Amino acid sequence: MTKPKTLKELKKSGHKSLSVKDELRRNLIEKLKKNETLFPGIIGYDKTVIPQLVNAILSKHDFILLGLRGQAKTRILRALANLLDEEIPVIKGCPINDDPFKPACIPCAKRLETEGDDLEIEWVSREARYQEKLATPDITIADLIGDIDPIKAAREKLDFSDEQVIHYGIIPRTNRGIFAINELPDLQPRLQVGLLNIMEEKDIQIRGFPIRMPLDILLVYSANPEDYTNRGNIITPLKDRIDSQIMTHYPQALEDAMAITTQEAWTERGVKVCVPEFFKEIIEEIAFSARKSEYVDQTSGVSARLPISALENLVSNIEKRALKTKDKNLFPRVCDLIAVVPSVTGKIELVYEGEQEGPAIVAFNLVGRAVKEVFGRYFPEVPKSGAPSGNSQYAEILKYFSSGQNIELSDEAPFEEYIAALNRIPGLRKAVEEHLPPGAKEEIACRMELVLEGLHQHNLIGKETFENAFRYTDMLSTMLRGMED
Repeated sequence: MTKPKTLKELKKSGHKSLSVKDELRRNLIEKLKKNETLFPGIIGYDKTVIPQLVNAILSKHDFILLGLRGQAKTRILRALANLLDEEIPVIKGCPINDDPFKPACIPCAKRLETEGDDLEIEWVSREARYQEKLATPDITIADLIGDIDPIKAAREKLDFSDEQVIHYGIIPRTNRGIFAINELPDLQPRLQVGLLNIMEEKDIQIRGFPIRMPLDILLVYSANPEDYTNRGNIITPLKDRIDSQIMTHYPQALEDAMAITTQEAWTERGVKVCVPEFFKEIIEEIAFSARKSEYVDQTSGVSARLPISALENLVSNIEKRALKTKDKNLFPRVCDLIAVVPSVTGKIELVYEGEQEGPAIVAFNLVGRAVKEVFGRYFPEVPKSGAPSGNSQYAEILKYFSSGQNIELSDEAPFEEYIAALNRIPGLRKAVEEHLPPGAKEEIACRMELVLEGLHQHNLIGKETFENAFRYTDMLSTMLRGMED
């Protein structure tokens, strides 16, 4: 069906104009009736954030998403565009997407008067009706609202008091759409004042020239609570005009966190890399451990981007090894976790004690805690350090190391060399096969190394780190060597 191209054809089609908030409300109600997914790709918010979002939209509210970094605030704001109509008609050539039935700017009102039903219209997609701006120090009122254009005034021979000489900013140009400001507290207070009338009275003032322009717009914001003290604040009058404040949060369930990482991480490299479920748990537990660590600044938060980046680095390390060793079946190793350290150090803010330890040491400790947590889920409780281990299921393994034996594992070694080293330890394969279901030999090897690392994290066997390898040894001899060093 051909879309109307003039006002006459638009009237004939029976089109009815709605305000943007009414349009969002209508389309949301339709989705709720059909039980459709409201925000695809947003995981873990079904019972917390999304119900509050639904209420805000149904109430026709301007709102703010308040939460720490990496909590999908921007993604949620961008997803609001999916609740708009696919296309809407606007007056052709109008910079502020004027409604053909009710033009807001003077030039379009004059065109409607002179052209009548022959007024040309065009159609704007939902994507073009969403705009956002990151609050930065260089933003000006002219960027947001507009300014007088002296060149246009001279060309058209118009007085500076004429509304037609205005060059509109990004907010008026988003008329009949959604405008988002990210990191609102970073916006200077004098610029926040400029938003007050837009939100409430729909008045905008440019260089002392008052304009009564009924903008039809949904204003939404995002902010980080840390910004309230570190970089800025939301002025009280503006906060009062924001109808709803919605708090976001990090994934509360491990399953949700894993689903987010799987969805976002780039792991399709042209070669198949098999990452077992328990290994994905280790990656997620690094972030969970960081969010509880006394060395990490919890007011800054630990972004969900940390496990995403960590998984990508892990897969890259496996891919790099395969290129060197020509191994066909690509599985992770616990020693591959050294590759995720750059993903951790770059995404955590440390408190004073953490700075004293050093970012790399804190990152290694967080990885160790994650391994210890996951090891405890899949294997029996280990004897406490110093307690007799004769009746333990790990007795043979511990005896091997206490007799002075050791093994060296590298993330660069071919698989056959790697598995041969693990197979030298009596009782290790048996400990794995008794407590985990059968798997590929590469996965069994990875589980065997998990047992070793788990015992190390419980201080039952020692571990020495080299440039590209780890050596597991007797705990006592490792401690003595450390004292000598």
